[in-house]
Amino acid sequence: MITAPVRDEASPDERIRRGLRELREELALPREFPPEVLAAADLAARAGGLAGDTAAGRRRRDLTGIDFVTIDPPGSTDLDQAVHIERRGQGFRVRYAIADVAAFVGVGGPLDDECRARGVTIYLPDGRIPLHPPVLSEHAASLRAGEDRPALVWQLDLDADGSVDEVVLERAVVRSRAELDYPSLQRSLDDGDPASRPEVATLLAEVGRLRQDRAAERGAVSLPLPDQEVVIGADGHIGLTFRAPLPVEDWNAQISLMTGMAAARIMVDDGVGVLRTLPPPDGHTVAELRADAAALGVDWGPEDSYADVIRSLDPAFPDQAAFATQAARLLRGSGYAAFDRRAGIAPPEGSDAEHSALAAPYAHVTAPLRRLVDRFANEVVLACCAGAEVADDVRAALAVLPELMASARRRESQADSGARDLVEQVILSGHVGQPLDAVVVGVDRHGLRLQVRDPAVLGRVDTATAASFHLGQEVVVTADDAGSLELSAPPSDRHADGREVEA
Repeated sequence: MITAPVRDEASPDERIRRGLRELREELALPREFPPEVLAAADLAARAGGLAGDTAAGRRRRDLTGIDFVTIDPPGSTDLDQAVHIERRGQGFRVRYAIADVAAFVGVGGPLDDECRARGVTIYLPDGRIPLHPPVLSEHAASLRAGEDRPALVWQLDLDADGSVDEVVLERAVVRSRAELDYPSLQRSLDDGDPASRPEVATLLAEVGRLRQDRAAERGAVSLPLPDQEVVIGADGHIGLTFRAPLPVEDWNAQISLMTGMAAARIMVDDGVGVLRTLPPPDGHTVAELRADAAALGVDWGPEDSYADVIRSLDPAFPDQAAFATQAARLLRGSGYAAFDRRAGIAPPEGSDAEHSALAAPYAHVTAPLRRLVDRFANEVVLACCAGAEVADDVRAALAVLPELMASARRRESQADSGARDLVEQVILSGHVGQPLDAVVVGVDRHGLRLQVRDPAVLGRVDTATAASFHLGQEVVVTADDAGSLELSAPPSDRHADGREVEA
């Protein structure tokens, strides 16, 4: 006897939450911290991260008089960085305090072992899977406002044009004055009343724009694409949206990138450390992208670099947004490169040492609460700045960090894409049979990649006639019960901006 399939009567939100539980099982994502790890974290938290400094020979400056602030997404509690900016003659002095995770987590032992196994904090719609127990990542080690915290303070002196003139890194005690969030800070800049905004907002905008200019001079690449975000409303409802990052988010990111590039230079000069690398795109990929530009009507002169073209894009135009999506092919293959001249492993040179999107050597040092590698990279730079030898246990960790981080990043990517696919599928299943407007943002011999406008879905349609479609072309699709997309109308003969498609 054939049994009819049972219709899933659960609500969309319940199906998403159930699917996320299954995803965690399928990917064997970390569960609760083991008791011995929690015990070690509790002990470190009670010590406050400062008790062992004298015994370890660490000297900390008291910088609690500096008005640091944190700037993060609303509701963040794992606060890695706090910033202070002041004018220095015609230039600026940027102090960037980074959570001193090594003050709580020593090399070796159950806590360090668990952190190495996890590698990164993984963010899912139903909650994050932290790198460190919350007693550390959200409390004792987090740079919460009004609390004295051990920190690593980068002091970067900038010239009038935003170029880095001098760098110092030292251990310190800091006290953040406020926990600012991106939307509020952006509103303070947009309201037109300088007297009502925090001084850090004005200075961050100045320094951020200067650093953007310096990045453009280097040939750095930043894709102007909106972020697809899973959002949970006050009522617990789960949805999707496309959100363009706020200007203040990029200005704040420029401080982190500047710090990472300074760290990379110091480590390369001293012959020991670990870099975040991204190889340059090969000639074939660039040639394919040029063909895409021609098909989409994107102006790419013979003397223009791909970085110049990407910086000129306006994602408000569907054709240019489609081109930016295609340009993501240029930014594949990132990894980590560890080196130690004392052990016979020389620093990489030339393009092998660079992060091609930044057009400079770069290191991860600004998010140690959320990335394993940052804790060790900071310890290397501290030793280099002090003219001391890097500790043997830190050197030993460098050798295994690229493999540990590669594994963690793969797991993180699988979790992120799996969660997005799940949410998209469930949301689309609530639009069965409805015509949905979409734009073609990718074409291959098997089918199309589409950006659906509402709901905010990035989907795919397999079709034998893919070659007849064009990037930036408008199409109409429908969803089936399983949340899969199907073409429901013949291809339009226009691009999404109304321009005729060339034969």
